[in-house]
Amino acid sequence: MSAGTAHPPAAPGSSTTAYEMVVGLEVHVQLKTKTKAFCLCSTEFGAPPNEHTCPVCLALPGSLPVLNERVVELAVRTALALGCTVHPVSIFARKNYFYPDLPKGYQISQYDRPLATGGRLTVAAAPDGAAGPSVGITRVHLEEDAGKSIHDRYPGATAIDLNRAGVPLIEIVSEPDMRSSAQAGAYLRALKQLLEYLDVSDVSMEEGSLRVDANVSARPRGATALGTKTEVKNLNSFTGVERALDAEFARQCTVLAAGGTIQQQTMLWDGHRGEVRPARSKEASHDYRYFPEPDLPPLVLTAARIDGIRQALPELPAARRERFAREYQLSAYDIDVLTAGPRLAGYFEAVAKAAGDAKAAANWVMGEVLKTLNVSGGDIASFRVGPDALGELIGLVHAGTLSSSGAKTVFGIMAEHGGKAAGIAAREGLVQVGDDGALRAWIDEVLAEHPAEAQRYLGGEKKLQGVLVGFVMKKSKGSADPRKVNQLLAERATG
Repeated sequence: MSAGTAHPPAAPGSSTTAYEMVVGLEVHVQLKTKTKAFCLCSTEFGAPPNEHTCPVCLALPGSLPVLNERVVELAVRTALALGCTVHPVSIFARKNYFYPDLPKGYQISQYDRPLATGGRLTVAAAPDGAAGPSVGITRVHLEEDAGKSIHDRYPGATAIDLNRAGVPLIEIVSEPDMRSSAQAGAYLRALKQLLEYLDVSDVSMEEGSLRVDANVSARPRGATALGTKTEVKNLNSFTGVERALDAEFARQCTVLAAGGTIQQQTMLWDGHRGEVRPARSKEASHDYRYFPEPDLPPLVLTAARIDGIRQALPELPAARRERFAREYQLSAYDIDVLTAGPRLAGYFEAVAKAAGDAKAAANWVMGEVLKTLNVSGGDIASFRVGPDALGELIGLVHAGTLSSSGAKTVFGIMAEHGGKAAGIAAREGLVQVGDDGALRAWIDEVLAEHPAEAQRYLGGEKKLQGVLVGFVMKKSKGSADPRKVNQLLAERATG
């Protein structure tokens, strides 16, 4: 099949059961710095084309790179969190290739002496108890990004935007330890979570600050030798990675089952068609003609500096999950949701402290808070209902001042307009009414408005009590004390 021809999914009836998938991932992470790796140009996303460039970005004669110290700190932080050995000396190299958006004709990267090697990322077990994969980390190295080719700006022409040229990256290369697309997806989600906790990157696939290249091969089940791999590119979501791996694995199985051989090549994923197609033969390291970067000295890190970065590491996801289980006695599911991101976990802890009730805080955060954020598309960092305000609201429910339904009404107002729970409850007439006289009046009105249900309930159909309580709560706009309403209705049925 010629280059550029799409490979559809495996034909109906073809089987992948005779083969095992082997996956290794290369993840390119843009570091969260204000300036580029080797110059003072801004890393701002979305600026007009070629606005953030300088002689270093453009590779003008006589310009020289100067390493950004913040880039090194963030890269070391990531490597240590992955359990890697950070080497005291690493070497920058020139990776030579020619492409329109690479103005130098080479990329400054690291090759045979990278920043760090030999780590591991163990993915937490799923809430259903299924074990997550434990994936070895081959290396973490520093490099700069290339520019961007834009094919849809001018008819029949390709435009070049060099704003990204020189943006700092780390490349995290895994061992081929994953055996399914689901394991690859779990690894990527765990890695993204770790990077968020470390605060080293925005990890936005939409903005290109997290990019994945997937290496996949098929081998007969029971074999130990690795098969010939292909590299799949153009992956813009974790779901896309999983779909692309399944499609490419199925293609390889079909070729092997027919007696063919797999060619080592780079494949492009077409998410709209669910197909892979070859882009070019896969380069080997010698094709890039690596050699040490003559304009940058070796990167030397003292043991004291590495230890200082290690000591400053934040609490990482695994440690936070363990602490939540120990301190808050929450279920595995609750912990998984609440520790999904560092800001959400911090918000929950602040609410739990303000309310004095971790379980109630967890229920509110996982319920009303996340539901509101999902609808609005907002972020917990800018959420109108601060932890102290939500803690106050939970306290009003505990004190019997607000019913659960009334509290949800108050929360909705707080989420939209801000404000304090007690003031909103008083203004909206939602303070829970426990006066027997007022409650009996509402009950009388409900029984009069629903005579059929009233007759059946008073005649002994006890299951209607909940329905009538609901009517009373609606009539009172959530302000009636449901416990007392239940008590008074039960007295009415027996009286």
